[in-house]
Parts: sequence; structure tokens; C-alpha cells
Amino acid sequence: MDLVKRNNIKVSGKGNKAMMFAHGFGCDQNMWRYVTPAFVNDYKIVLFDHVGSGHSDLSSYSSSRYNHLQAYANDILEVCYSLNLEDVIFVGHSVSSMIGTLAAIKDPKMFEKIIMIGPSPRYMNDIDYVGGFSKEDIDGLLDSMDSNYLGWSGAMAPVIMGNSETPQLGQELANSFCASDPEISKNFARVTFTSDNRADLHKLKTPSLILQCSDDVIAPIEVGHYLAKNLMNNKLVIMSATGHCPNLSAPEETILHIKEYLSSGR
Repeated sequence: MDLVKRNNIKVSGKGNKAMMFAHGFGCDQNMWRYVTPAFVNDYKIVLFDHVGSGHSDLSSYSSSRYNHLQAYANDILEVCYSLNLEDVIFVGHSVSSMIGTLAAIKDPKMFEKIIMIGPSPRYMNDIDYVGGFSKEDIDGLLDSMDSNYLGWSGAMAPVIMGNSETPQLGQELANSFCASDPEISKNFARVTFTSDNRADLHKLKTPSLILQCSDDVIAPIEVGHYLAKNLMNNKLVIMSATGHCPNLSAPEETILHIKEYLSSGR
């Protein structure tokens, strides 16, 4: 299998240590364009698109295969093996934080650090757990996507992005949603928003950084504190940034916290 084509892999940078960036739902590797330039001189930058997203090979997508996050985690490991990577610094946005977590649990030797931006182990509220959404909210979100995907994209993207003073960012996210295959996106959304990885958190041995935005409708601040309580060897940073995509809306702050964490030796 041609993994370069399957996942639209792009490798750049002047360093030897690999830094892999994984995008969130409805996005692609282009969402890292404001962050990666800060690391190209010191790291080997690995960018890719999840199968079904961006410029990945859509013919490789199967709803039966990608019906859980572990399938995406397995893809990440396959990419790492194909590039002969080791001691990878993995940077995951949104659902890719948990995808990277699952990959590191399966092969902990592959990863040196996991950096999570806007992570959530479960989006649905539960007893003694605040995920941000009720079951009715999730059902309504998925029904809305089923009935009018383009309308949902236009309405939800600005809410997810936040930062109403820069509406062009919300429009960019909407355009990204709309550029995706609707059926694949709906399946990915269902897998994402109904996932529950809370029981996996204690299995992660890899040191991690949690970057939690101070106001995020997708991953509320309670989620960040929950992760910090349930992950070993982690550092939680509550960012000044708001919204769910600080890699776009606040790249300077995102870069600062990542660099501080990597230089701290934690």
C-alpha cells in the first residue's frame, strides 16, 4: 500500500527528531501552516491527512474500517513505521489528541511526548463528568449533519472556531468542512462525538502536554482538568486563547507553550 498517497504524507524540516502533526475533524494538514514554521529548523516535520480528509486517498476509506478511533491510530503507527521514525513528538488537535493517545498506548516506544490541543476523552456528559454536550445535543448535531450537511457546516464552523472578531477563520473552517466528502465527514463526526476514551487515559505512559483554551464550546475547561487528573506525567496549560482551534486563531501562543514544554525536559 502506498501510504504516502493514502495519507498525503509531507515531510520537511532540517532536524533529525520527528515532530508529527495530526489535524482534527473536518480539517486537514493545512491547519498547521501557522505553527510548523516555528519548528522546521530543529525538527523533521511530518504532516498527513487522515484517510477521508483533505487530499488523502478517498478510495482507501471504508466506513466499516473507520468506525472507531483505533483505526486512525493504527494508520498513524503505519505512517511512523513506513518513515522509520522513533521517539516522535506527536502534536494532535481535537480528536487527534485521543487518536495519538491510542497510538502511543499500542506502541509506547514510538513516541517521546504527546502534545494535545483541545483534547477530549468524551464529548457527552455523564455522571460526575462534564463533556460539554448532552446526549440530546449530540443526537441533534448528528441529525442536523444528516439532513443538511452544508447548512450545518456554515452554522457550526464559526461557533467551533470562536473569535468572532476574525470571521475569516470561521469561514475557513466552514470551507474546510464543505470541502470534505459529506458521507465520510458524517461518519467521522459520529465516531468522534460518540467516542469514550476515559478508560484509556490511565494506560498512557508517554509524557503529555494538555493545551486547554480558556473558552472552548467543544472541549470545556472541565475537560482539561479531568485529563490532568487522569493522565500520568502530564502538564496542563490553560491558554489565554479562546475557541477550539488555537493553531489558527492563536498560533503564537500555541507555539510558545509547545516550545516551553519541549525545552523543559518534562
